[in-house]
Amino acid sequence: MPGSHANPPPKQGRWWSFALVAPLLLFLLASFVVPALMMLSRAVVDRDLERVWPESAAALRQWDGVGVPPDALAATVARDMLKARRAGTLNQVANRLNYDMVGSRSLLYATADRLDEGSPGARIADLAQIDPRWGEPGIWAAMRHADGPLTTHYLLAALDRRLNEDDRIVGVSAEQAVFTNIYVRTFQISAIVALLCAALGYPVAYLLASLPDRKANPLLVLVLLPFWTSALVRTAAWAVLLQTNGLVNNALQTIGVIDAPLQLIYNRLGVYIAMTHVLLPFFILPLYGVMKGIAPNEMRAASSLGARPLRAFLSVYLPQTLPGVAAGTIIVFTLALGYYVTPALVGGGADQMISASIAFYTNQSLNWGMAAALSLFLLLPLLMMVFAGRTMTRTVPA
Repeated sequence: MPGSHANPPPKQGRWWSFALVAPLLLFLLASFVVPALMMLSRAVVDRDLERVWPESAAALRQWDGVGVPPDALAATVARDMLKARRAGTLNQVANRLNYDMVGSRSLLYATADRLDEGSPGARIADLAQIDPRWGEPGIWAAMRHADGPLTTHYLLAALDRRLNEDDRIVGVSAEQAVFTNIYVRTFQISAIVALLCAALGYPVAYLLASLPDRKANPLLVLVLLPFWTSALVRTAAWAVLLQTNGLVNNALQTIGVIDAPLQLIYNRLGVYIAMTHVLLPFFILPLYGVMKGIAPNEMRAASSLGARPLRAFLSVYLPQTLPGVAAGTIIVFTLALGYYVTPALVGGGADQMISASIAFYTNQSLNWGMAAALSLFLLLPLLMMVFAGRTMTRTVPA
């Protein structure tokens, strides 16, 4: 009708659509994006020493870092150390320095107690009389690395690296080099789980897409059924099934496949089984949606032109399902990277993933800088993979 505003102009329609989704965008920004960025920023922000020892932090930035510092800097550190001990804030600096150099916490507290008792601390020699480590460059280098406001300590530590007294990047000792192996293990487990989901999920999705709706819908409900229970419950169920006297071992022994129970739990095999079961629906559903959009007459047309079933499948059907395969693989791989409960319940000590270390530094050690650095190195490869997979998730031209 003339004068009707039922169909607004395109520009007005775009603004109206943006106004509808703006509350959701603001909610995501306030509840997820901003907190995540604030948390990740702790990987490069280091203000503990600067906040508690402001004069010492400024003096450390002026020092060239060669050998041990001059007596003036030692006197400033001693003065700030004594003030922090009396104010009850010394633990913040002590904990931070202890991340870089083990034993720094006891050194600071013992020295602060002696200074509080009246021991002199105006020179390097005075501090060295309290503890000989003050006459060595190690503790001073650790303080200079923590003078803020930015630091590379957590990022290097997440890669099993550190700065030595000469500001050169070196590897940590073999006893402390753990994170590189955990990262490799995390990506390996996630990749294998994604491949297992692809191998098991593709035939299921193909069956669901090929059957009539009256038969496919009940089967689709079975795929969705695991979502009615939490991942914790499903993982606990696998812990019961896979144990030495569990249902799986008893069934295999009953039918004569094995003579003695197999070790199916508290190892890598248990992790693969449980994680694949939990994540399999996340692969099937996006692939099923892509397969339902493929016209069945295309395969028949290929067959009528002389192509054998396998050739028709590989040349016509499979390429059109690649966007669904890529989407499902990325989803499964992404979710698997952050799994914590399943490896903790059905895996052994050598099967824990990087999420367990992040949880430890967040909840127990309270070293949020280290947790942020570990999270950052887990996030960056994931973002690269997601952007690389965008080309595969686009619709294949007919």
